[in-house]
Amino acid sequence: MGKHEEPPPTYGPTALATPANFVTVARILATPVFVLLIATQESSWLTFAIGFAIGMSDFVDGWLARRQGATRSGAFLDPLADKVLVLGGMFALVANGQFHWVPVAIIAVRELVISAYRSQVGRRGISVPATKMAKWKTFVQLWAIGFGVIPPIAESAHWVATATLWIAVLMTVQTGVAYLAGARRIAKAQLGKDV
Repeated sequence: MGKHEEPPPTYGPTALATPANFVTVARILATPVFVLLIATQESSWLTFAIGFAIGMSDFVDGWLARRQGATRSGAFLDPLADKVLVLGGMFALVANGQFHWVPVAIIAVRELVISAYRSQVGRRGISVPATKMAKWKTFVQLWAIGFGVIPPIAESAHWVATATLWIAVLMTVQTGVAYLAGARRIAKAQLGKDV
């Protein structure tokens, strides 16, 4: 009996109008609602529920992309949606006094620097895949935001959100350094020089 063959992907790498991309764009469009709720009111279960639903949509679009075919547009939109959600949520928590600006600024600078670098090396045909640690980093960043809006934690155990935020900072810096090192290794292997 032959090996079970996977069906061909529904969408090719250049496709734009895919279910996965629809979910990703919906996540980007819903994020301002979440950010506005954080910035304009105290912690609430409604705010947490909306943020949780937006965050979970990341798993949905990833699952759809794996089943139906990954696209270049999705590879661009998905990390963009993550950054919009993370940075929007964190700066809103700075605005309402839940987060100190220093750890959030460190995360923001790392995300912007790595995004710019990824774009630069991408133009040279170098693609550096996301590591498992980078995915965990985003997960911890989102939970730092979540802990900042869950009423019992935000009101009585704020240290939980603060500790999670600093763990996110450490993971964010570590994965940024690892990304730069990985990109340099791939560039040397492909181009014979550093980037």
